[in-house]
Amino acid sequence: MTENAEVTASAAAAPQNPPGTPRVGENDLVEAAGHPVGSGNVKPSYDPRLANEDLAPLREQKWSAYNIFAFWMSDVHSVGGYVTAGSLFALGIASWQVLLALLVGIVIVQVFTNLVAKPSQSTGVPYPVINRAVFGVKGANIPAIIRGLIAVAWYGVQTFLAAQALNIVFLKFIPASAALLEPTFLGLNALGWISYAVLWFAQAALFWNGMETIRRFIDWAGPAVYVVMIALAVYLVSEAGWSNISLSLHEGEPLTGWASVGVFCTAVAIVVSYFSGPMLNFGDFARYGRSFKAVKRGNLLGLPVNFLFFSLLTVITASATVPVFGELITDPIHTVERIDTPFAILLGGLTFVTATVGINIVANFISPAFDFSNVAPQKISWRMGGMIAAIGSVLLLPWNWYNNADAIHYTLGVLGALIGPLFGILIAGYYFSAKQRVLVDDMFTMSPEGAYWYTKGYNRNGVLAIFLAGVPTVLLGVLPKLIADLGYFDISWIGNYTWFIGCGLGFVAFWWLERLSPQIPSFDGVTEGVADGADTTA
Repeated sequence: MTENAEVTASAAAAPQNPPGTPRVGENDLVEAAGHPVGSGNVKPSYDPRLANEDLAPLREQKWSAYNIFAFWMSDVHSVGGYVTAGSLFALGIASWQVLLALLVGIVIVQVFTNLVAKPSQSTGVPYPVINRAVFGVKGANIPAIIRGLIAVAWYGVQTFLAAQALNIVFLKFIPASAALLEPTFLGLNALGWISYAVLWFAQAALFWNGMETIRRFIDWAGPAVYVVMIALAVYLVSEAGWSNISLSLHEGEPLTGWASVGVFCTAVAIVVSYFSGPMLNFGDFARYGRSFKAVKRGNLLGLPVNFLFFSLLTVITASATVPVFGELITDPIHTVERIDTPFAILLGGLTFVTATVGINIVANFISPAFDFSNVAPQKISWRMGGMIAAIGSVLLLPWNWYNNADAIHYTLGVLGALIGPLFGILIAGYYFSAKQRVLVDDMFTMSPEGAYWYTKGYNRNGVLAIFLAGVPTVLLGVLPKLIADLGYFDISWIGNYTWFIGCGLGFVAFWWLERLSPQIPSFDGVTEGVADGADTTA
């Protein structure tokens, strides 16, 4: 390994700072994800075209299982989470089946999240950087840009959903604001624009203060929503009477027998697709975990355990709306609105705003910040990358395509179609081709002698696998609904499974291409500088 020897020699020759003193030099241009200067270990040998303190391996990994648990609480307890869970009632299955689908889906999410967490936790680098080992130091920009664009879309969606909650507060406490519901621009009324703008700037300010501020925010945001949802459920059940809570409620025609089994599977797929973004992004947060064991504990608490309670609250609250309001209401914002008391509207509205801001920051600001920074580390900082995502989210006009149950299912299918192949390729590359062994320093060199230079910086197998898996999966997410809308046969249900299809195709395509023409080194027998996935701390 000539390049590795050169790296070692170069590092040894470099001036050394006193122990415990962060090195500040030409490579230290930005703070690593809001951490103090020096958190990203930018070595003198790292190519500035590939490194800044946002992207370099962390000097310290401090997050505990609770921090990971709090991350998932913010992800789960958003308006989008409740709306998506509530939309499952529209499929025609009973409440208990909705609950079971939510639980089965989240266990699948937990398994895949642990898989995507290990590469980043082991190496201390975010998702776009670990992809350099799979796609090449230049090729990694392809999945980074794809993921960044997806996060931009999600940022707009979550901000729009939170703005709806803020609208209710305005309408209740400032009655004159109702006049702003009439004028519209680009599909959104004036009040909606005002609420969207308020949240847009609030989230930008929170993001700008860095990861430590964000971590403190999400540590209480998730529990705060729990308190309000429990209070809401208790109020509705007390109003309805427990004997009037039915777990056989549904919207539309009831389904029985094998018909309900197929729809149940669709419901599970929708749950997984909803979490497909945070699932792929999770490496950006797992890198901070003090150990892989701590990350797994946090995932256990934050996914199946936390989600079980969330699911129970969702089903009970939705079921209680029938005897209380005379109709099934699956959107918690509309439920709070129907209670029509100032205190309930203020508390509920602001709480759901807080929860949705939490998921937006952790899932849709931080990840594209890393992605866009990875494209040009010396020109795009972590903060600038996040602001690119925020501005782009407005240009997508999310309120025009994410405002009903059918649109939710359809857009999740398309997004899953793009995310699935990236997930499958990473898993195949890291676990099967690289055998969990990564030469960390070589992810930061543009030298043709580097392990991940491949062919001019690109692993042709990775690039081809994206094409082979991505094109058919996206077509499956788009064409069936188009064909049905034109009056032909209807197989639009397949759009709910595009994440699974894309993940499987990406995995198989990359594994097959690497079998035919191996590109990824496994470094068998090499120990120096190699992260081998071993969990050495508690």
